[in-house]
Amino acid sequence: MSLSALFFQLGLSVVFIALAAVGILWAIKSGQYDDLDGPAQRILMDEDDPMIPFNHQKPTSRVVEPDQTNIK
Repeated sequence: MSLSALFFQLGLSVVFIALAAVGILWAIKSGQYDDLDGPAQRILMDEDDPMIPFNHQKPTSRVVEPDQTNIK
């Protein structure tokens, strides 16, 4: 391997490290790491709790459908 190829690879690795550092600094400044626990806890909270049978509240008034009436 020649010396010029080694310098090219060293220069290329310095550029990649600089790009990674700029990306990390941008992510920190834009607030990507502000709330690390919120999304993890939000995925566990169900928004469909009323669909779970034991979470149903008792209805205060009974709505009678037309096919359920006792017409004699």
